[in-house]
Amino acid sequence: MSDREANQDDSSKKKAKEAADEQESRAKAEDRETREQTPTSSEKSLTPKERDTVAEHGGLTSLTLYSIIHREGEEELQRPIISLWWSGVAAGIGISTSVLVEGIIRSNLGSTHPYLTLIESLGYSSGFVLVILCRLQLFTENTITVVLPVLAQPTRNQFYRTGRLWGIVLAANLFGTFVTAAIGVHGGILTVETLTAILDISRHLATLTPAETLLRGIPSGFFIAALVWMLPSAKRSEVLVIVMFTWLIAAGGFTHVIAGSNEIFTLVLNGEMNFFTALIYHISPVLIGNIIGGTGLFAMLAYGQVHEEM
Repeated sequence: MSDREANQDDSSKKKAKEAADEQESRAKAEDRETREQTPTSSEKSLTPKERDTVAEHGGLTSLTLYSIIHREGEEELQRPIISLWWSGVAAGIGISTSVLVEGIIRSNLGSTHPYLTLIESLGYSSGFVLVILCRLQLFTENTITVVLPVLAQPTRNQFYRTGRLWGIVLAANLFGTFVTAAIGVHGGILTVETLTAILDISRHLATLTPAETLLRGIPSGFFIAALVWMLPSAKRSEVLVIVMFTWLIAAGGFTHVIAGSNEIFTLVLNGEMNFFTALIYHISPVLIGNIIGGTGLFAMLAYGQVHEEM
């Protein structure tokens, strides 16, 4: 068989497989539609209006949530590089609000307050509320959003587009947190008390070993990915959901690569750490941990639970 005939044969098999997969997916959709239209034993005693009420109060299915996040991921992968960059820079600046509010709370309550960590951690949530509701590009959100299209169609082009987006957004986020840290340390816009509090918070993070920051980054990546998954069904409770889980990250002493980079860059710009140490020993381990938690755990589990339904 010639190479041309072999290629034609492979192409025919590929088309046949795609047609079979599409037919199977259509059959599954029709089966779900039939189940939805078939009333349960209790619904048979309801009026049509009451059945509509039951349908309206039903939660989103796992497959529906997957489809929403999948579509968002496809749209993000199609965005121009310059749009991703500036959105990422804005997210880096916005997430720095978390450290700023933490510093303000600590400077006002005092470092000896018995419930300082629990109260201060609420300030950590402010930057995430700002970034997520403004729809800015935050790297840790993309550990699930743009990964779902890759899991659904693991082609070389999909891997390239995901790697491109990750690289641009991560660099933009870090640039934004660096600029914000520089303004905080050298811009003269913070009170002495607030800057001192921010430095105290940053020094505490810097005491962690690379292994500790990596391991503590895994739960953070998982929580942020879970947060992205929950938001479509939050139904006007988005702020509460964001605050709950980002407060948990701070109160639990877990690490987040972008918010944490603002703290580490603050120490660099204050002359307490060199840039190489910051990147290699503090930022990179958290990055790996967040990816493991967001992509390695949550994204894989989210895909696994709906794979057979598609």
